[in-house]
Parts: sequence; structure tokens; C-alpha cells
Amino acid sequence: MDDAQALAKRAAKRGSAVAMDSFRRTVGIETKAHKNDLVSEADRAAQERVIETLEAESDAAIVAEEAGAEGAVPAAGRAWAVDPIDGTANFLRGIRTWTTSVAAVEDGRPVAAASVAPAAEDTYAAGADGTRLNGDRVGVSDRDDVETFAAAVLGWGAHGDRADYSRLASAIVERVGDMRRFGSMQTALAFVAAGSLDAAITTGQPNPWDSLAGVHLIREAGGRVTDLDGAEWRHDSDALVASNGRCHEDVLAVARAAADDWE
Repeated sequence: MDDAQALAKRAAKRGSAVAMDSFRRTVGIETKAHKNDLVSEADRAAQERVIETLEAESDAAIVAEEAGAEGAVPAAGRAWAVDPIDGTANFLRGIRTWTTSVAAVEDGRPVAAASVAPAAEDTYAAGADGTRLNGDRVGVSDRDDVETFAAAVLGWGAHGDRADYSRLASAIVERVGDMRRFGSMQTALAFVAAGSLDAAITTGQPNPWDSLAGVHLIREAGGRVTDLDGAEWRHDSDALVASNGRCHEDVLAVARAAADDWE
């Protein structure tokens, strides 16, 4: 696990350095699924550097966001999940909230991770011995009242189809102390791991590259991540509910209130 963590961190740092070279500069942009689903030359260049780094030291499968490496996380064996720029819309607007994230996965479960936020000068990393921010051990918050929580709403529906997101935002506003949206799932999950946030929720199924690294950071920091039923979250779970673990059932109640098909 130490080797996996070191490689994840090294690959994420190298990819983030490539992305940082283009930050707040003019880069080529294309759309994917819809006009607000963006990919830039920086995404592709950063992903290429991450994959190049991983392949030099590992023969495990690589699942990544941009073209050429998409796919499902294998049920068995070792794999890597890569998001070269998580928060591309922020990146392209000159907002510092974005990461390059890499997770090592074994038999479908994350075992090591790194999320590098170069514009914020922060590196989150975890193996099997806790989560660290810039080398210092961090942990989830100690709040135990959901009405004092700051919770992030994660995910964003396809353009023009945002009912699930609206229900989740409403449930958080009504039941939780405060709400945040960062435009980068990996950033929000890292914030939960470091105790800056108390919870993060999506009632949709996140992509593995958007979630696996952050989930591992939270678990190693002492938090809890489940599906809507309260079962341990997996890369193929239909929803993701993360918290500091102190009143996870209350956070689940918020998520369930937003999921109209939950029974």
C-alpha cells in the first residue's frame, strides 16, 4: 500500500503540474455530452502525463475520465482511477478549486489515493495508515449535530435535467446547518477528510474517477461513506453519502429525503 500511495501521489503531482502550466491561460476547449460538459487540452495533457507515470511502474488497468481510457473498474485485481482535472469548469474560469486525483483500486475497493490541488498548494494523500494534508495527519470533524454541519451537494445533472440535484439541495438547506457547492467532487470529499466539511452527498451514481480517491481519503481519516441503504459504498453504488461518521444516520435521512425512489 505504501508503494501504491507513493505512485498515486507521484502521478497526481506530475499531472497537476502539467495542468497548472495552462491554468489562467488560453487553452483549447471542446464539449462532450452537452454544452456545459467541457474538456480542455489541459485535461488531455494532464491525463497523458498521469498515465505515462503509472504505466512506467505498473501494469494494472487504468480507468480515466478523458477519451481513450474510459471504462468500468474491474471487479477483481488492481486498477487505477484517474481524473486529470476534477473541476474543469472551475479551471477554465480561473477558479482555484480543482484537483488532479489518482486512486489505486484492488478488487473494486480503493486502497490508496492522492488528490493534488496545485492552485491551492494542497496535496491530500492516503494509503493504509491515515490521511495526510501536505504531509500532516488530518481527520474528519468532531461535530455530532447535523444541524451544525456544513454539507456539500455533489454532482450535477445533464443540462436541463436537474430535478435530483434540486431535491438534494432543498433537503440540505432544510435539514443541515449550511450548504456548499464547489464544482469539484474530489475537492469536496477531500474537505470532508480534512474536517473542513462535515458531509457530502449525491443521490446519483458518481463516476469512479470523480469519487474513488476522495472516498479513500475520508475512510482513512476516520469518516464513513455509504450508499442510501447505509451499506459500504462501492464504485458501482447508486448514490454516495459521506460524513464524519458521528451522526451518519442523520445525514442518510437527508439524502433519503431527496431520493424520491428510495424506500
